Amino acid sequence: MTTPFPDISISTERLMLRALEPADAPALAEMMNDEQVAAWTAVPQPYTEAAAREWISAYAPTERAAGRGLDLAITEFLTQRLVGVIQLARTDWRVRSTEVSYIVAPWARGEGYASEATLATAHWLFRDQGFERLELRTAADNTASQQVAQRIGCISEGVLRGACIARSRTDDGTWVDLRTDFIIWSLLPEDLEGVADQVSDTGYSAFADWS
Repeated sequence: MTTPFPDISISTERLMLRALEPADAPALAEMMNDEQVAAWTAVPQPYTEAAAREWISAYAPTERAAGRGLDLAITEFLTQRLVGVIQLARTDWRVRSTEVSYIVAPWARGEGYASEATLATAHWLFRDQGFERLELRTAADNTASQQVAQRIGCISEGVLRGACIARSRTDDGTWVDLRTDFIIWSLLPEDLEGVADQVSDTGYSAFADWS
């Protein structure tokens, strides 16, 4: 049995998490063309505004309605500027578990946005939606994303050997695939006890299925 995710917004002291909107397409495309995003994710390169519009208008609404996942813009509360995106995917409604991924724009890294947005999402899932488990996968060499997982209270559960494809740019400017490991992290409701609302980070997690 699956349940559609609600069309919601989540507020923190500094951030508003909301559905992606057509006006986000230029900033979203710019963010997705960042070198670090290209290295640690499967986002097509180059990433066009047309692809961003397709994600916003078709992919995200379909995933939410089908109960498979949820895609939210991370925006600054005061300026409404797009600073990142957070995604829930691989949702299992019987187990009440889902996987979280996130990207933060290059100019916004180091401000704690990935941790703040992920914690807010976790609180909403556990308290309002009755979820019991949140998963996170990070590439073995993606130390920035691993630090985010640790700061929000995630527990490392093990390694999926050779399960991740990262990318590296060659001298001629092309991208080549590099096989590496996935580190699996989990967050349960009890893990949030004592976790600070504001934590520092730089952030983007590795993921495979973003449109």
